[in-house]
Amino acid sequence: MAGRHVLDPPPRHRNDPAVIRGLLTTPGRWAVVGLSTNTARVAHEIAAYLIDLGMEIVPVHPRAETVYGARGYTRLAEVPGPIDVVDVFVRSEIAGPVVDDAIAAGAGAVWLQLGVIDEEAAARARAAGLAVVMDTCPAIEAPRLGAHQ
Repeated sequence: MAGRHVLDPPPRHRNDPAVIRGLLTTPGRWAVVGLSTNTARVAHEIAAYLIDLGMEIVPVHPRAETVYGARGYTRLAEVPGPIDVVDVFVRSEIAGPVVDDAIAAGAGAVWLQLGVIDEEAAARARAAGLAVVMDTCPAIEAPRLGAHQ
């Protein structure tokens, strides 16, 4: 089509091991989007793992359930105080709005869990100054990088 410009897709995100190590070894406040009291969900297990690493968790789920003694919130915008990392446990198709909410909340980083991939959202987060980790899990990365045994 003459006159029509097609935008190139954003470059494929590559995780930086130094960023991952820093996020997993620096105590911080992690908003875990998709965390509920359902113990069968991976988010529940990974939240416990993050606590074991010394992180504070904040559950973010439509039912705003209290998990591991931490009060839950229905949306990131409701979470009071600073958020260091937004840990995203939602399908790739709906991860973009969560990343946008993380940007709006002033989070320092977004971590899209294993299987959660949204290159455009990752590019928006990087452009906004957030550190980005995508398509991996703290329970995989911490032992691999020597951040947790």
